[in-house]
Amino acid sequence: MSALNFLLGNQQLVAGLMLQHVILTGCALAIAGLIGIAAGITGSRVPRFGTLSLTIANVGQSIPSIALIGLVVPLLGIGFWPALVALAVRGVLPIYMNTYLGLAGVPAATREAAVGNGLGNREILIWVEIPIAAPVIMAGIRTAAVEGVAVTTLAAFIGGGGLGDLILQGIAMMDPARLMGGALPVAALAIVAELVFGALEFVLRRNFKV
Repeated sequence: MSALNFLLGNQQLVAGLMLQHVILTGCALAIAGLIGIAAGITGSRVPRFGTLSLTIANVGQSIPSIALIGLVVPLLGIGFWPALVALAVRGVLPIYMNTYLGLAGVPAATREAAVGNGLGNREILIWVEIPIAAPVIMAGIRTAAVEGVAVTTLAAFIGGGGLGDLILQGIAMMDPARLMGGALPVAALAIVAELVFGALEFVLRRNFKV
């Protein structure tokens, strides 16, 4: 049986697992975005925190995703919520790094001009710095989204659901059609995420001429 035949013959199963995959990836990305952007803003405002946390983030990037998912099992068990926590933690790193670097890259002259116009620190952040850094921040979200689609397949190892279930079943059953029936939709979701967030990044770069 080919992968196409498997997909056509199991549309309801694949659609259900794809929905689980999208929900898990989307929720993890939303949580990672909130934490990563908040931490990036803090790091840009507190140099000591920023330097330390950037070092930690760089080291954290080297931790294999499967190891990170495995680490949550002794703490939270298995299922959707432990998988969500692990995926959110993984997604924080690129968003935090891009937020921090994007804000740190705002020209000092721009900040000085904003101060000269009577803007306070909060106003400068909201109306000047974040708009300028927005394309870089979006690039981090784009990276986290595309990586998240792929990493979410590992949630199947701890019962988190998603298309990774089909991939694991295909490996266990030595069934290439079932394996590809899970892998092809994951690839399609990754392409969609790349196109959507890439378009948003392009719009931000064009509007702010970055």
